[in-house]
Amino acid sequence: MSTTLNHFKQPLIEQLELEMQRYIEEHVQEEQLKESMIYSIRAGGKRIRPLLLFVTMASFQKKVDFGAIQVASALEMIHTYSLIHDDLPAMDDDDLRRGQPTNHKVFGEALAILAGDSLLTMAFQLLSQSQLPNDKKLLLIQLLAETSGSSGMVAGQVADILGEGQKLSVDELIAIHRRKTGELIRFAILAGGILADQSQQTIEDLAKLANHLGLAFQIRDDILDVISDASVLGKATQKDEMAEKNTYPGLLGLEGAKEALAFEMAQSRAVIQVLQKEQLHIELFEDLLEMFSIEEKGVNK
Repeated sequence: MSTTLNHFKQPLIEQLELEMQRYIEEHVQEEQLKESMIYSIRAGGKRIRPLLLFVTMASFQKKVDFGAIQVASALEMIHTYSLIHDDLPAMDDDDLRRGQPTNHKVFGEALAILAGDSLLTMAFQLLSQSQLPNDKKLLLIQLLAETSGSSGMVAGQVADILGEGQKLSVDELIAIHRRKTGELIRFAILAGGILADQSQQTIEDLAKLANHLGLAFQIRDDILDVISDASVLGKATQKDEMAEKNTYPGLLGLEGAKEALAFEMAQSRAVIQVLQKEQLHIELFEDLLEMFSIEEKGVNK
């Protein structure tokens, strides 16, 4: 990561971490539930979705204020809930996440499910109380519900589960991952544009960027599942093949998956060049794209 991006990122991510923990501490009375929620929030990761929101907003020369921190906190709560549930035995059955035992391994399945449920609902509670104008607040609540729910991330998770053991086409796999992985990335980038008061045309161009980056993120994750190991990724590897999941390396081969990643990144850069004409300052985005490289292997989702 470049010095510029790291300097930009560090204080904002620190505020994000503090706000998520503060909100949980203040609004959860059941001590074991609170402990379970904070356990997964504190597990870390690169906070790529909040960072995408911050970078988008700042690249339009809009100050990242506390309202934006609250939106990003709600987004990361949704992402964290999805990981808690993904790791459950009924889904991916993982014992390790970000180098630590998964939530259900520490707190049991019932409490892990309820911690995930609590983070999901708390995200909307926080967003509804955020320091934003009501029109933006309502728009972002609607967008987060759309991207995280039954027409977005959850729909992609369902399609992914139903596709196990079947040979899908690349187009079918793309349709899964545009929702399962791409929709929260779409929220992050669109929310940044909305908070930066951008035009409808610019929001539409940001949606195109989000589509390409969302796919790139998933292709990269599939590649790293093949070429990396648990000590680097902080989670089990080679599990997708054992679970008969459809992946980009599985359908295209490893080199074909790398070519697909390169294509999505090239498309992302092309959209960024279009956005530059719409007053987007591209320096932070150019630095951020380095995080999508498979050479930068220290990834925690």
